[in-house]
Amino acid sequence: MNNIKSNKTIIIANGDFPKKQETLDMITNANKIICCDGALKNIINTGYIPDVIIGDLDSISSTDKEKYKEILIRNPNQNTNDLTKAVNYCIENNINNVIILGATGRREDHTLGNISLLVEYSKNIDVKMVSDFGVFTPFSKSVVIESFVGQQVSVFSFTHNLEITSEGLKYPLNKTKLQSLWVGTLNEAVQKNISINFSSGDIVIYQSFEN
Repeated sequence: MNNIKSNKTIIIANGDFPKKQETLDMITNANKIICCDGALKNIINTGYIPDVIIGDLDSISSTDKEKYKEILIRNPNQNTNDLTKAVNYCIENNINNVIILGATGRREDHTLGNISLLVEYSKNIDVKMVSDFGVFTPFSKSVVIESFVGQQVSVFSFTHNLEITSEGLKYPLNKTKLQSLWVGTLNEAVQKNISINFSSGDIVIYQSFEN
């Protein structure tokens, strides 16, 4: 987790709130905390106060609306979720480096949707999605990523039939066409750097924090 501990803007979504200290430290060390409105109780109960609360605000009590009125941003758009509203706030305010917490767990459909949205977000900002267990990072071109021997790694393609070649994985991808989401999953690093090569398209790489 060392390579993602640097101070960044944190977005807190309304999934499973972090429990591990290393993940909570990302909130403590954040330059700015943006909270989706549904996650407000979780973050307040943990002792953190966000800098911005954003969403349609339907899930916030009238008491909290009054208490936090100076940092509330209401966005009633029903065509997008609150996480995207928070990311759009970052884009509009020239915040270019973001870690998203609390975007997995609870609702599996939300989890899948949020992971796929990373590809869209990455067209405008540098973004990672972090849980207590690992990190999802989107890429739109070939990349060499830091790893450790034994790290669990999955590669998800969001471009149909994307052809990928890897180096540094236990089960090499050799011009492998990722025809569906599962094809590049459940792999393992065998060296400290992994190269993922592809011509063009969109992928998300998952790296576990532990073996």
